[in-house]
Amino acid sequence: MQEIKKTGTTTVGITCKDCVILAAESKSTLGYLISSKTSQKIYKVDDKIAITTAGGAGDTQQLARVLKAEIQIYKLTRNSDFTVNAAVNLLSNILQNNRYYPYMAMLIIGGADRNGYHIYSIDPVGGLEKDDFTATGSGSPFAYGVLENEYKPNMSREEGIKLVVRSIRSARERDIFSGGKNINVLVIDKNGAQMVDEEKVLELAK
Repeated sequence: MQEIKKTGTTTVGITCKDCVILAAESKSTLGYLISSKTSQKIYKVDDKIAITTAGGAGDTQQLARVLKAEIQIYKLTRNSDFTVNAAVNLLSNILQNNRYYPYMAMLIIGGADRNGYHIYSIDPVGGLEKDDFTATGSGSPFAYGVLENEYKPNMSREEGIKLVVRSIRSARERDIFSGGKNINVLVIDKNGAQMVDEEKVLELAK
């Protein structure tokens, strides 16, 4: 009997003038069954670093746990901050080492460090791509349609939040595997990571 995995998602990440913004919808599916309407797809792995997850729920959650643990161990033993570039390369190496039995995962890493604000996408075998904006998951073609048309460099925080909500909303309207109850938005700046108020997101999503 073929195993059915929880799949289907839309996640996006963009860089703005003074922050990084990550967003995701909250629908989780088992084949054509909606298994959850409030699935978490954004995970903080450090004070100013977070990832979005698309793919198999078990695989992506495991990667988030491993990355968070490795960062904590490093900071405890080295008494030093962890950069976004270091997190990206660590996760890339983990995925590459499992290339013959790959994780079913497409990830976005975003964060802030002493070198600025960064967004990367990572494929299931560790391939890296840095960009000003990116999207992953089954709804990403629809999200990209909005991002390509409306993204501009040095956007303000408010402009960025509105853009990621519009891009997720577009995917939810056209991709059958994207949806759920919420659009979750995380803003990361020099002071840390903060979820955007749910009521504000709902207002923008109308």
